[in-house]
Amino acid sequence: MDLVIGPLDLSAHVDEALAVQAVAFGLGPDEVAVRRQIVQRHMQYPGARALGATAGGLLVGFVYGMPNSRTHWWSTVVEPYLRAQHNDLWLDDSFVITELHVHPDQQNRGIGRRLITTITDGAAEPRSILSAIDTDSPARGLYHSLGYVDLARQVHFPSAPRPYAVMGAPLPLRRR
Repeated sequence: MDLVIGPLDLSAHVDEALAVQAVAFGLGPDEVAVRRQIVQRHMQYPGARALGATAGGLLVGFVYGMPNSRTHWWSTVVEPYLRAQHNDLWLDDSFVITELHVHPDQQNRGIGRRLITTITDGAAEPRSILSAIDTDSPARGLYHSLGYVDLARQVHFPSAPRPYAVMGAPLPLRRR
C-alpha cells in the first residue's frame, strides 16, 4: 500500500491516533481516556501541529508537537533534570515532539523517520527536544540517528512507571 504523510487534524482524529498509540505503547482504556483530554488541550496551544501517516486510508502513525514553553507541564517536570546537567537552555527556542507513534505492524519501514523529519522541517525553532523511555530501544536508536543527544537521563514523570531520557537535536535533523 502507498504511504501518505500529511497534515492531520488531530482534534478530529484523536481516537484513531490514540488507537495507534495504545497498540504501540501498550495503553489501557483508562490511560487512553486521560491522553485524549491531553491531546485535545495540546492542539489548542499556539503553533501546535500534527502529521499523520496513512496506508490504504488507515492511520498507521502520527506525530505532533509545538513550540516549547517553560510553562507547559512537561517543561516544568524536565527542567530540574536538565538544569542539573546544565542543559536547561534547551527548553527555550525549541520545538517539542510531544508524541510520535507508529503501529507495530508498520514499524521499521521508515515511517517514524519521515514523520519526525517532516514535522521538524516546518519548525521555526533552531532545535527540537523530546522525551523517550530511557532504555535501549528502536525509538531511541532512531532519535540518535537523526542527531538527538541525551540531555538528561532517568527523568521521572508522575504516574509513569519507567524513567525517561530527554533528548535534543539542532534543526534541521541529520539525514541518512
